[in-house]
Amino acid sequence: MPAIVNPAKNRQFADYCCDLLSTQGRCVAKRMFGGWGISVEGLTFAIIADLGGGDKLWLKADEVCRSRFEAAGCERFVYVGKSKTASMGYYTAPEEAMDSHDAMLPWARLSLECAIRANAAKATVKPAGAKKLAEKAAQKSRRD
Repeated sequence: MPAIVNPAKNRQFADYCCDLLSTQGRCVAKRMFGGWGISVEGLTFAIIADLGGGDKLWLKADEVCRSRFEAAGCERFVYVGKSKTASMGYYTAPEEAMDSHDAMLPWARLSLECAIRANAAKATVKPAGAKKLAEKAAQKSRRD
């Protein structure tokens, strides 16, 4: 039987997390896959999800900052999919960071910087993909 979710309590936690992360700009929490996505200026840099044991704040991490999260004892976002265990580039926020803006500030900054890098990488990939599509279209038109 699925767990009963209290939307009001869940929303309160999302609002609390947005407040903690607001040192990075105006945070917006949107419902996403049974949890929440938290973004600043359209960049998702945190999520709230319950992988068992209640809702937790998960901060975006990549190869540049992953070791900092691991050194702080943060838990990696790992879930069981249909046929295998998978992970995402998110780690729990350190427990002490959940207590204040000041304690969360460096973690929120790391996470947002990670989201900025990921967004820049996507922008770099798009033109190459567009170029490939244009080349394929040109080849096809030559054959026709």
